[in-house]
Amino acid sequence: MKIVLTEFVTLDGVSQGPGSPTEDTSGDFTRGGWLVPYLDEVFVRRTSDWLGLADGLLLGRRTYEAFARDWPQITDPDDPFTERMNALPKYVVTNTLAEGSWHPTTVLHGDPIHTVGELRAQPGRELQIHGSARLGKALLSAGLVDTLRIVVAPTVAGSGRRLLDHPNEPVGLRLVRHEATAKGLLLLEYEHVGAAPVGEYRGATTFV
Repeated sequence: MKIVLTEFVTLDGVSQGPGSPTEDTSGDFTRGGWLVPYLDEVFVRRTSDWLGLADGLLLGRRTYEAFARDWPQITDPDDPFTERMNALPKYVVTNTLAEGSWHPTTVLHGDPIHTVGELRAQPGRELQIHGSARLGKALLSAGLVDTLRIVVAPTVAGSGRRLLDHPNEPVGLRLVRHEATAKGLLLLEYEHVGAAPVGEYRGATTFV
């Protein structure tokens, strides 16, 4: 399966609390809800299409517990995500939960690089990470993320946890799809291509 990291970020890279001011207030973060003013039909259609490619969800413990609390409570029959989110297999990477409450759930104990690597080697389409920025950063740094889907909101949060900071080697990505919505969201899809290339500028003739 491909490991696909799907994240919503601000222009300054903050991924914390996109959906509500109270969604994630850890670290005294008070600036959540920054994505909501820019949602439109294009965003919903595209993210629904992305979810349709999933054979499972890969989540960290914090995101898993929030999703397990919230998604089963959504009863709108016209919601394009709820039925699939609740029905898809969930894999939660944690050493603190013995079992999951949001079925079907498999708890992955031990080293996440090893356990997720084993899942990635299995046949299938996409194993999607939603939220779970800490897990996503660790797997991207380890070379286990195949595809990165980013929705960039036209706002600068100024504080909060950023998605793509990690201590290891630079990561190379190739843009494969891009789209802008009428409300200003950028929908970007990248493939992981290994180490990030570098070069030295020697003038405009370098590119001729």
